[in-house]
Amino acid sequence: MDNITASEVAGLGVGTLLLCATIAAPKIDAFFSSSQRSALGMCRRCGNLRRLACSRCKGTGSVKEGGILRLGSNLMDDLYENLGYQSKVKQISCVKCQARGYFSCPECSKQ
Repeated sequence: MDNITASEVAGLGVGTLLLCATIAAPKIDAFFSSSQRSALGMCRRCGNLRRLACSRCKGTGSVKEGGILRLGSNLMDDLYENLGYQSKVKQISCVKCQARGYFSCPECSKQ
């Protein structure tokens, strides 16, 4: 550790900063979009769509069989599907949203 140069320390600092920015990006985006919606007089959560996408299936209504256990192969399966190849993974209905892909917005339901 005695031979660390200033460039290496700066690189470590910049890398750490980029990693933290990448991790925080979804929260920052949610904050800005929420504040823009409220400034326009829209519902802060759904933007007057009156529905929110399911967090498990991301609004598709189906999930890949195996779930978290297939974590390592999900990237390759998604890549093959995007290229137009048939996936060997079976799609099953999302249990959380009953295969609808969305929920009613709780903020709009109060009104």
